[in-house]
Amino acid sequence: MLTSPLAPAAFPDLPAIAGVTLRNARAHYKTWDRCDLTYVELDEGTAIAGVTTQSKCPSPEVEWCRKALPLGKARALVVNAGNANAFTGNRGRAAVEAIAARVAGHLGCQPSDVFVSSTGVIGVPLPIDKAEAGLSAAFAAAPCGWEEAAATIMTTDTFPKAAIAQAVIGDRTVNLVGIIKGSGMIAPDMATMLGYIFTDAAVDATFLQQMLSVSNRTSFSCITVDSDTSTSDTLLAFATGKAGNAPIASFDDAGADAFAAALSDVCRQLAHLVVRDGEGASKFIEITVSGAVSDESARKVALSIANSPLVKTAIAGEDANWGRVVMAVGKAGEPAERDRLSIRFGGVEVARDGLAVDGYDEAPVAAHLKGQEIDIEVNLGLGDGSATVWTCDLTHGYISINADYRS
Repeated sequence: MLTSPLAPAAFPDLPAIAGVTLRNARAHYKTWDRCDLTYVELDEGTAIAGVTTQSKCPSPEVEWCRKALPLGKARALVVNAGNANAFTGNRGRAAVEAIAARVAGHLGCQPSDVFVSSTGVIGVPLPIDKAEAGLSAAFAAAPCGWEEAAATIMTTDTFPKAAIAQAVIGDRTVNLVGIIKGSGMIAPDMATMLGYIFTDAAVDATFLQQMLSVSNRTSFSCITVDSDTSTSDTLLAFATGKAGNAPIASFDDAGADAFAAALSDVCRQLAHLVVRDGEGASKFIEITVSGAVSDESARKVALSIANSPLVKTAIAGEDANWGRVVMAVGKAGEPAERDRLSIRFGGVEVARDGLAVDGYDEAPVAAHLKGQEIDIEVNLGLGDGSATVWTCDLTHGYISINADYRS
């Protein structure tokens, strides 16, 4: 599979996070010649926060994480690629329980300290024998780096994805590193795909959850590739506390604002990387809606535009068909008035007050659409609400990838 043309030039240079040990192995969930199990050991005292899919058909892994998250502590993470273990009934639940029990026995912790994710084909139970054999191999494996861990969790992704940010808390500089997978079935209704953020900062689990939920709303919950929400979407954040900073437990604590900004930065970077690896994508599209009656209304209108196959195929074809944006605004189900609406492509106003702009010249818009970074702005003229979402174009490549997904 060719690497997305929107991929970064190189994998970022990421520091080790104290208290985090990465390993990978081959569990052979599919007939592929690659590692497909990432195993992460976390030192005692690691705090955790997370958000999971709002899909009504969640995987057993999602249900397991939901139950364990309120306890606020973690000792390990296991991520399987090649099998989503979703819609698999009691066999799927038994596989998750077996994985957690095996890791808990290895580390001498509680099964609830072990977090599990799976990604791949829906409807096929995760083979317990392969899971346990993969874990045995991972326990014995030498530690690996971030790039290897990120590559191991990929499915239809064309490149491994990671991000970094730093924050100053008191006299200590703390690091945040995130890895993520995702390329298709992307319209997160909470977080996204499978994403994991690790920091050496000392952060109270409840406060970490508060910050992660806020960061999610303006990052992962604002991206879409194909309007489909996964059964397995999970975002977890782990804080080992090894940086030696004074623990932060509220925004009244020194450094809390800086840490929250860094966490949001990592989330935004990771979310953008998923869109840049959208299946078949050739263009990264930023859609900003302003003048809405509320921020949430603006977000819904923006996602209506971003999820429109007609808008996305027009961008793929480099066609300045702004009428499709008008259509998407109108179908969003949110307050909008035709004669107050204005639209810009690449900063060029193309429509205003219910009409094409007088003397509209399509040439600069057409030139903008030939690039890889596309900007669409809509002002509804009704209020102060605003939102920005990100998507990609819809090409023949998306059809080819998904028509052949199980073969």
